[in-house]
Order: sequence, then structure tokens, then C-alpha cells
Amino acid sequence: MIAGSRQDEREDEGGDPDGSQVDVPVDPDVAVPPPGFQVQLDPRCMISDDRRHIIGGSPTRLLNLSELAGGLLDADGRLTVHDRTTSQLARKLLDAGVGHPRPMFGPTDTDVTVVVPVRDNQSGIDRLLPGLGGHKVIVVDDGSTVPIQAPGAQVIRLERSRGPAAARNRGAAHADTELLAFLDSDVVPEHDWLTKLLGHFSDPKVALAAPRIVALEPGGGATSRYEALCSSLDMGRREGPVAPRSRIPYVPSAAMIVRRNCFSGFDESMEVAEDVDLCWRLHADGWSLRYDPIATVAHDHRHRLSKSLDRKRYYGTGAALLSGRHPGMGAPLALTVPMAAAMAALVTGTVWGVMAALAVFGMIGGRLHRRVSSMPDAARTAAKLTAQSVGFGVLQSASAMCRHYWPLSILLALVSKRFRLLLLTVAVGEAAYEWVRLELVNPEPGARVGWWRFMVLKRLDDLAYGAGLWQGALAGRSIDALYPRISNTVSTEARPRVAPR
Repeated sequence: MIAGSRQDEREDEGGDPDGSQVDVPVDPDVAVPPPGFQVQLDPRCMISDDRRHIIGGSPTRLLNLSELAGGLLDADGRLTVHDRTTSQLARKLLDAGVGHPRPMFGPTDTDVTVVVPVRDNQSGIDRLLPGLGGHKVIVVDDGSTVPIQAPGAQVIRLERSRGPAAARNRGAAHADTELLAFLDSDVVPEHDWLTKLLGHFSDPKVALAAPRIVALEPGGGATSRYEALCSSLDMGRREGPVAPRSRIPYVPSAAMIVRRNCFSGFDESMEVAEDVDLCWRLHADGWSLRYDPIATVAHDHRHRLSKSLDRKRYYGTGAALLSGRHPGMGAPLALTVPMAAAMAALVTGTVWGVMAALAVFGMIGGRLHRRVSSMPDAARTAAKLTAQSVGFGVLQSASAMCRHYWPLSILLALVSKRFRLLLLTVAVGEAAYEWVRLELVNPEPGARVGWWRFMVLKRLDDLAYGAGLWQGALAGRSIDALYPRISNTVSTEARPRVAPR
């Protein structure tokens, strides 16, 4: 049986609307991992032999350690916290994104209340609840036409629908445990997903942890198989910190665990992207957020192409809402000044443009070489970082042309034959790269789409999202969500996720 004392608790529109915190949270600025906590250096980092120089994280940075600090790491790049010095070093590695937590203990299942918002999805509840046996569960019926039945769970019924954000907040307001686990009604978690994530909360600075969202049925038609590869809810196979302007800028509220004493509620005025907003608010308050794909939750993706594309369009409208609340955080394109100049030169499609871009790439390489001069093999390190930086800039620009800025790309293609050929090359090349990366290099079981179907679906996906992005900007009478972010920080991420969903 699912723990819960009441089967049906009917509510009006009064009461606590947002589930605001009732406890005083730990100050994240002074929180350090406890004794026994371990940190493992990311294997993708570039590490000097003496472990004093580490390049990695997102965005990429160089971390220089003292001789004492470097000696605290074992030969495998692992650190165990046992005193003040090791706890401070652990925090430094975690905050820089070059180390991943390996907690040895954490809260238990009894410290968690599962909150499930639902509207008109009885079958989803029937599928979800059997896997939550033994947990405290609150199901919030968000104005369903036929009242939801959830045997063994506490059910809170809202007389009229107020949206998933309000439903989650209402459920959170009725919880009394240290942690809140939010699950949507169209997911099925693996049996030990909580156990795999709860250890993260032994670090007092962690406010949120989230699993990987995978397809409930990876097979089926082409749309289902494409969603298994490219779902907006799937943040990939690599663990890492969640932060704006990073490889993992957000995690979806379809499945996440939040520390209750720092949870100020989802923004109920947002019908979309409220989970992105929550992540960014927590990060702005100084908390750490973790994504850990070792835990998985299966999601019932949309199987019809029209519904899938409409959902992508809907997600795109959220960018305008986020740009007003978090200026510059979700820019569709984020480049350094030199990289922006190089991309502009390449877009001309001329020999002179290519030569100018190559000159800029050389300048970027020299700049990086100066920054990593303390590394033993500075020349090779700089060359590798330059290749990563250039690859990131090209891929991000190509994606933006076909996704976020496709209306402008189409207009330019109509008036310029040279740009028309460039756009065709970019559209095919970027889709081909993604197909090779997702279907050949890192395939998902049962999710083979085929190269030509993948390319068509990828471009339709981008058209739908871009349409929503422009729709939201026009509806909000603001083009802030369309502004690129140009900075002086060199980024070398291998695959950008610069816009929410």
C-alpha cells in the first residue's frame, strides 16, 4: 500500500497557493560536504600528471591547485572528505564542475513525499502508483472531468484546473517531509530511482536532484523512435551540475526531487517552462542542482507527429517568459566576440570569409595557449581546446540558423542564392552530425530511425520550436528571447543546449 492517511481531500481556491517554505534553509554559501563524502574527477577533464592543473567543467575552465591540494587526490582522481581542508577542496571541485559527487549515505525513502499532479489521466495514475508502494504519495487532481481515483494515496481535488505548477505547489504545501519528489502522471520510475538520487542530499548545498528521462516505449513508429533519441525531457547520459549557460541548463519537472526548506514554489503564472524557472531561481540563490542519469524514469512520449510538433512549439513559447524573468540566461545563441566574428565571416560564403574565420580561429588558439601555459603540454592542450571551441561555435551557429532563427534564414535564402546554398548545406550537415552522434555513436535500444527520416524529423522539430519561440516573442511584444549573447568567455562545450527545451 502507498502511505497516506486520506483518500480524498477536496479543496477550494483558498489556502496556501504556492507551497512556500516553512523552515530556515542552510546557507548554501557556507555549506560543505560531510565527512565520508567523496568526489570523483570527471574523466573528460584534462588533468596534469601531478593533478595540480585541471581543465574541464561547463563552461570550461582551468583550475590550478596548490601542491597540497593536488596531493589530496588519489591516483584515480578521487577525493574523500575527512577534515576542513578536504571538505573545502571537495566544494571547489564540485562548484567548478570538474568533480562529481560520490556520496556514501543520504536520506531515506521515509524522508520523501511524492507529489503527482494529474488532469484527466486515470490510466497514467493506475500505471504509476503500483511502483510507488511504501512511499508517501499526494495526488493532486487538477480539475479532472471525472475525479481521479488513487487508492492508498492522499488525493487533493481542485474544483477547477489551475495548471500543473499550481497543482504541484498545492501538493507540496500538504507535505511534511524533508524532501519533495515531483512526478508527472505520464511517467513510470524504475524501482530504485529514489535510492540512487537521495545520496546527493547528504551535501547540504544540494537543493535539487533529477534522474534521466527515457522513453517508456522506445520502439514503435518513426515519431516514437525519434522522441526516444531527441526528447526535450532527456538531458543525456552524462551526469553533471545543473546551471544556466551550461551543458545541463535545466531539468524537467516530470521527475525531480527538491529539498523542501528551499522550495519557494513553481511560478503559477507560467503555463510552460516553470521547471526551468525553478532551476534558475534555485541556482541564483546559491544552491547546487544535480543531474544523475544513473537513475531513470520512463516517460510516455507522444507517438503522433502532429502532437509531438505541437508540444515542441509550445515549449518554444516558454523562452519569452524566461527572458523576462532571467535576462540573458536562455539566449538562443551564446558566442564569444571572436567566435561571433568568425561565424559572421563564414556566413558570407566567400573565400575571403573563410580566410578571415581561419585567422580568427588562430587568434583563439593563441589566446587559449596563453591561458593554459601552466600545463605541462600547453601546445597540445591549447590545440585540443581550440578544436573543441571551434566545433562548439560552428555547431551552435548551425543549430541556431535552422532552429531559433529559421524565419530570418528563410528570408535571406529567398534573396540570396549564395545563402540558399549555405543554408541547405548547414541544414543537411547539422542533421547528419546529430544522426551520427545519436544513432550510431550513442544509440538507444530500439530507437533506430534511419538517416533520412531522422533528418526530416529533426528539421520539423526545429521548425516547430522556432515557430513557438517567435510566437512567444510576438505575443509578449519583446524580442529579448531572440537576442544572442556575445561575451569574452571562451566556451568549448561539445554540444550546446542554450535554449530551454
